[in-house]
Amino acid sequence: MPFKYWLLIFLLAAGWGSSFFFNEILLRELGPMWVALGRVGMGALGCWLWMVSTGKNLSLPKVSIIVLIAFALFQYSLPLAIYPLTQQYITSSAAGIVNAMTPIMVVLVSHFWPQGERATWPKLIGVALGFAGITLLAQPSFQGQGASDPVALVLTITAPLCYGIALNLLRRLDSVDRVSLTAWSATFGAIMLFPVTFAIEGWPTITKVETWLALLIIGFVLTSAAFILLFWLIPRVGGTTASTITFLAPISSVLLGVYILSEVLFPIQFVGMAVIFSGLLFIDGRLFKRFGVS
Repeated sequence: MPFKYWLLIFLLAAGWGSSFFFNEILLRELGPMWVALGRVGMGALGCWLWMVSTGKNLSLPKVSIIVLIAFALFQYSLPLAIYPLTQQYITSSAAGIVNAMTPIMVVLVSHFWPQGERATWPKLIGVALGFAGITLLAQPSFQGQGASDPVALVLTITAPLCYGIALNLLRRLDSVDRVSLTAWSATFGAIMLFPVTFAIEGWPTITKVETWLALLIIGFVLTSAAFILLFWLIPRVGGTTASTITFLAPISSVLLGVYILSEVLFPIQFVGMAVIFSGLLFIDGRLFKRFGVS
């Protein structure tokens, strides 16, 4: 595979891992619901601007509107609100590591999903390792040593669970152009978030330049541009290779959290991260196919 494609994969991974760092910046001035709405709304706007500039069809996809709204709820509204909500009580490093549970949740949800993919033994081992890794990650918090609230840390796992549901719903949206799907679903996601956000937090007040910059980056760059780039990249490298982003994204979230935000990670938490990555290897499966295990 050409080096430029690997470079794009690393850039996407670093970008998505950094989103938890930008959440921390935004939470200094905005409420968590406005962080979510700002990201989803700007992400939708970026996709619409791209579609207009490239002459794509702007009409509503001819699919079940209920499925599309459900996808918007679980892909955007819920998880992108859960992370800033819980990041008020956990570190950005911990949030980035928990996000790596997404493939594990996809396997778990798919196993019980109607006509979903049944989990193989290696994938079930991967799921078990994932939850073991989360337990290790949370251990210092339960012992009163970490900066993350243990309850909030556990609740954060519901965000990858939402992604697991969304990716199973995606099977019913295969006929939809991915950029169009992102634009419409993010729009529906923003529409669902707005009344809740306004009722809870009212209108926001932004006075800092860094808040505007973080909002523009997390919305236009890390949501709309990143998804457009991913959809362009997948046909060229394959979905399996693109999935390596999941392995790499937590690295940037940890580095930014520790070296920029002065967050502390305990040795046991690095062990937990390693156990989660081991689980991802079992779920990925390529390593075991070499030995004839499936």
